[in-house]
Amino acid sequence: MATNITDPIFHDEAKALAHIEASRWNGEPNCGHCGSLRVRRLEGKMTGYFQCNDCREKFTVRTGSIMERSHVPLHKWLLAFHLMAASKKGMSAKQMERMLGVTYKTAWFLCHRIREAMDGAAPTGPMGGKNEVVEADETYVGGKAKNRATRSPAPKKAVVALVQRDGIARSFHVANVNAKDVRALVVTNIDRASVLMTDESAIYTRMGKEFANHYTVNHSAAEYVTTGGFKHSNTAENFFSIFKRGVIGTYHHMSEAHLGRYCAEFDLRYNTRNMNDGERAALMLKGGEGRRLTYRRTDKLAA
Repeated sequence: MATNITDPIFHDEAKALAHIEASRWNGEPNCGHCGSLRVRRLEGKMTGYFQCNDCREKFTVRTGSIMERSHVPLHKWLLAFHLMAASKKGMSAKQMERMLGVTYKTAWFLCHRIREAMDGAAPTGPMGGKNEVVEADETYVGGKAKNRATRSPAPKKAVVALVQRDGIARSFHVANVNAKDVRALVVTNIDRASVLMTDESAIYTRMGKEFANHYTVNHSAAEYVTTGGFKHSNTAENFFSIFKRGVIGTYHHMSEAHLGRYCAEFDLRYNTRNMNDGERAALMLKGGEGRRLTYRRTDKLAA
């Protein structure tokens, strides 16, 4: 995908359609309902429509993706993907509303569907491995009571991050930061042959024995890195620093119902930090294939 927002795919619907079709099908369109390759493009007023010769259903490049049943023009979808990919600390729905010229409700739903695509583009499989170090740490998202004039802030929400040194990150919202809940994330996402690196929190003591080795740094005693620079959790802290900048400077508030999607957003940008914005946006576009997110689902979560 282009990195320059003056590129025609961000402003011309026909060029945007051709770009998305090339990304999804690479010249071999297949039915979005049954997967058949026996399809034909419909001519005339039905721009972008195909008909399957097997199931006889009509479909477009939107069918079977996060863009299905969306009335937002494709060139605005591509621009939204680019803005989300290029904004290191995130892009608020209000800003998206102003830049795309859509309603706030449309912008909000658009952003969440793109986060769903970012989750779809996430790497799979266990993190770490032999001689690899994976850091685990937790932080809390939410306002401070001293900043509220009339009422108490909502309870802070916990986020646990697993970050492989020189590798990928995965973050999760957890209801409670305890050994039982955190262990479930750690052992299912990290290869047991890895070295686990944490702070001195007691929740990691027992689970640390399940890995090749477990080292801790004592933050409460002002220990942040040992001599030689091996024992530290600064990689996870760096991930959280960008995450917190997004909370404070862009989103201001993340509802607990959708916090997992915000985590997926920051994970994806961290994991693609060596890509340019166009490459990252192209990966996100592919991640939206085969996924659907209905407004009813997001609205039910927010209720």
